[in-house]
Amino acid sequence: MKHFAIFLLSLQRQSFLRHAKTNKRDAITVQMEQVFSYIISLGASVMMPILFTIIGLCIGLKFGRSLKSGLYVGVGFVGLGIVTALLTTNFGGPLSEISQLYDLQLKVFDMGWPAAAAVAYNTAVGALIIPICLGVNFLLLITGCTRTVNIDLWNYWHFAFIGAVAYFVMDQSLAWGYFAAIVCYIITLVMADLTADKFQEYYPEWKGISIPQPFCQSFVPFALIIGKALDKIPGFDKLNIDAEGMKKKFGVMGEPLILGVIVGALIGALAQLDIKKVLFLGVTMGAVMELIPRITSLFIEGLKPIAEKTQEVVKQKFNGKKVYIGMSPAVVIGHPTTLVVSLLLIPVALGLAVVLPGNQFLPLASLAGMFYLFPMVLPFTKGNVVKTFIIGLAALAVGLYFVTDMASAFTQAAHTVFEQTGDKAADIPAGFEGGALDFASSLFGWVIYKCVAYLKWIGAGILTLITIGMVVWNRIRIAKENKNNQ
Repeated sequence: MKHFAIFLLSLQRQSFLRHAKTNKRDAITVQMEQVFSYIISLGASVMMPILFTIIGLCIGLKFGRSLKSGLYVGVGFVGLGIVTALLTTNFGGPLSEISQLYDLQLKVFDMGWPAAAAVAYNTAVGALIIPICLGVNFLLLITGCTRTVNIDLWNYWHFAFIGAVAYFVMDQSLAWGYFAAIVCYIITLVMADLTADKFQEYYPEWKGISIPQPFCQSFVPFALIIGKALDKIPGFDKLNIDAEGMKKKFGVMGEPLILGVIVGALIGALAQLDIKKVLFLGVTMGAVMELIPRITSLFIEGLKPIAEKTQEVVKQKFNGKKVYIGMSPAVVIGHPTTLVVSLLLIPVALGLAVVLPGNQFLPLASLAGMFYLFPMVLPFTKGNVVKTFIIGLAALAVGLYFVTDMASAFTQAAHTVFEQTGDKAADIPAGFEGGALDFASSLFGWVIYKCVAYLKWIGAGILTLITIGMVVWNRIRIAKENKNNQ
């Protein structure tokens, strides 16, 4: 009996220690969630000035110049926030009215990017996504497997999002969540490297910059495949019209400002609003088209000194080897072709959502993010409006199915986050499933989701092989280029 009692006490002690360790880990995770949730809650307009001021000082810029550069970037994000609010505030109601008037009710409710970000960061995966991904980035950089330093911290929520979805569909497994997030991060870094030269050639004011944002990079395969297919069509090359060409061909009617007024007024008319509101929506959409390029010029003014100084430091410290600064695609969404094609696709997206068989997602709140489809498409279409529109149309059609397919997993994650945190951004209306065009319509996100949720260990093996293969290939390519440049 005595030995049995000692044995029981031993078991109790081991159980107590296990619970203590678990509680300690849980407490650390909660603390990390709180820290990074607070950082993210500052928003890009506050995070980026601080970040770029620090970067400027680290590369040798004077404090005043670093601060000014950082503040210009912050002001740029404030401006984009105002413009986005113009769209969502003024067009949300009319678009909802159109869906009711013409019976366009579908079962997947558009939550917009705030819900996706809330799901991403309000989980154990989101709590540590920034330090873990930065660690992966540093490891790949020092081993010569990437040239990109991804400082676009605000958009790390994309990686956290696919990690959070995997976390929930795999019974709240942190291992699966981080696996999905890290795979997405590494693939995006490689894609940023592969497309950097094309990006810098098309946007010459952004030398030394790459775009490591998975939503944008996921449309590169569409641009490559569809672009080559279109080039084989006899006579298609005669449709090579860029935004400037549209102005010459159609005069004032081809300018983004006028197109914005027309599309805005058309939305108001379809919603059967009175003439006063129709005209107001027209002018508002025109204002958005005119303001975005002016706002993005602030990014150029703020980031140019840092980009130029970074190139100097890289030449000194890395013996002339290339290193790219990974930036947000927001810096180039003011391009005229992006504005024109995005504008034309807004009404088309509504029509597509209704006529595509099997689709259950009606994009409303997410339409403000349409501009982000094209930053990495334009370098491959060279600004051809017709080609860019066709590629955007195909990517959008496929993306609607991706959102529909991921809706159940998105809904499960959003419900759990709402119950645990009370974050209203994740609150899905009764009778609906949730979805968002932002990243849920991404090729990268959908492939990783399907591999994890349906193929499980086989899918993990496939993703691992693809990721390792891309990293090794990128390392060989970088080493070869460095050797040739010596």
